[in-house]
Amino acid sequence: MKQCSLLLFLAFFSSFSIAQKLTAEEMKLYDLMMDYRKAYGLPSIPISKSLTTVARTHVKDLQDNKPDQDSCNAHSWSSKGSWSPCCYTPDHAQAPCMWGKPRELTSYRGDGFEIAVTKRDSFRNNLEISASLALERWKLSPGHNAVIINKGIWQDKHWKAIGICIGPGYAVAWFGEEPDK
Repeated sequence: MKQCSLLLFLAFFSSFSIAQKLTAEEMKLYDLMMDYRKAYGLPSIPISKSLTTVARTHVKDLQDNKPDQDSCNAHSWSSKGSWSPCCYTPDHAQAPCMWGKPRELTSYRGDGFEIAVTKRDSFRNNLEISASLALERWKLSPGHNAVIINKGIWQDKHWKAIGICIGPGYAVAWFGEEPDK
């Protein structure tokens, strides 16, 4: 019994310390997403240090290098970092180049599946994006919404890890089926 209590304490402490690394707005987005999932009878997803690292790295790349131009969308990665570049097109033909980013950038062992939202003005300046705006836009997008609430092609996925980042102009969330080690 003592060992079980210790394991529960360690699991809680581990999640708590990772959650402490999220900003207040990122934590708000996490809470809003988990409340939304709960409304569908779905469990909460533990915050992942690895997937949060991937999320932060991707938002920084999007902000600094703007790989999401022309036919490349916000799942794209530039050639200006310690990762392989990726032009993610609307037809999803390059999806594997995005799915492998967690293994490429961290010790995470599984694929990662990203949802992203952008907010820019007509001059392509990055504007602030809030947690509530990010979730509302994802809810209005059938593809992004399906990832969050495990519908359609995502119905058999059992998310065991999530990483979140919000930065000027972008909010991203990464989902994974492998628990973070």
